[in-house]
Amino acid sequence: MRKLLTLTITGVAASLALSACGGSADTEVVSSLDPANPQTITVGASPQPHARILEFVDENLAEDAGLDLEITEFDDYTTPNIALSDGDLDANYFQHLPYFESQVEGQGYEFAHGEGVHIEPYAAFSEQHGDVAEIPEGGRIAITNDPSNQARALTLLQDAGLLEDIAEDASVLALSDEQNPMGLEFIENQPELLLNDLQDPSVDLAIINGNYILDAGLSTTDALVVESLDGNPYANFLAWNTASEGDARIDKLEELLHSPEVKAYIEEQWPSGDVAPAS
Repeated sequence: MRKLLTLTITGVAASLALSACGGSADTEVVSSLDPANPQTITVGASPQPHARILEFVDENLAEDAGLDLEITEFDDYTTPNIALSDGDLDANYFQHLPYFESQVEGQGYEFAHGEGVHIEPYAAFSEQHGDVAEIPEGGRIAITNDPSNQARALTLLQDAGLLEDIAEDASVLALSDEQNPMGLEFIENQPELLLNDLQDPSVDLAIINGNYILDAGLSTTDALVVESLDGNPYANFLAWNTASEGDARIDKLEELLHSPEVKAYIEEQWPSGDVAPAS
C-alpha cells in the first residue's frame, strides 16, 4: 500500500541540494508487471493536487495493475527534479512543460515526460481590493521569481488590463514603461512564499500557483483574476529519467493517470475548476 513521506526544503538547504545535483543515477528498469506481485514505484509530487491524485490511483487502481505507489511529497519546485536526477525517485509529478524545459536546459537533466494530466489555473488574489480595477498606479504586485512562471504571471496581468504587449518570454526586469503604463512595482519571491506576501498590507495583488492556492485552503473563486483553461499550455505531467524509458511501472502509471477514473476523480474533487483534467 501507499507509503507517504513529506520533504521540506527551503533557503540554504535548497541551495546545497542544487549544488549537489549531478547526472542520473543507475536506474532499474522493470520489464513487466504482475498483479499478484505488485512492483513499487517511487513518485515525487507536490502535496496538492498531485499527491492526492496519486493517492487515488494507489488506493483504487494500482494494485490491480501490478503497482504499489510510494509517494514522496515536496513543498518546493527545485528538489523533485534533483531527486529524480539522482535516482531517489522513479518519476515525479508536479511540473508543466515550460518549467520542465527550463530545468532540462538549465540543469542538464536527461528527462522524458508524459502527456498532460491536469491544469491548475494561475490566479491573482488581494487582501486589499475587491476588484482588479481598484489596483492603483504604482501598485505593488507579488510575483514568482521563477522565469517560466513569471512570464505566465505577467500574461495574466495583461489579460486583466494591468500590462500591455507582453512578450512570450516576458520578465519583470525587461518590462518597458510602455508595457507597464501603471508603473506597477513587482516584488519577486519564491513561489512557495507568495502566500506570505498576500498577507502583507502593502501588497496590492499576489499571483499564486495552483498547488499553493489549494494548500492555503483558497479557491480560484476567491481570486480577482483567473487564468483561462482554453488552450492552456501549463498542464502538469509525469516525468522520468530517459534511462527509464520502457519501464513497465512508468508506462502503467502514465496509463492510469489518463484513465476515465482519474478524470472523474479530478472533476468530482475540484468541481469549481481549481484543478481541471487536461483533456
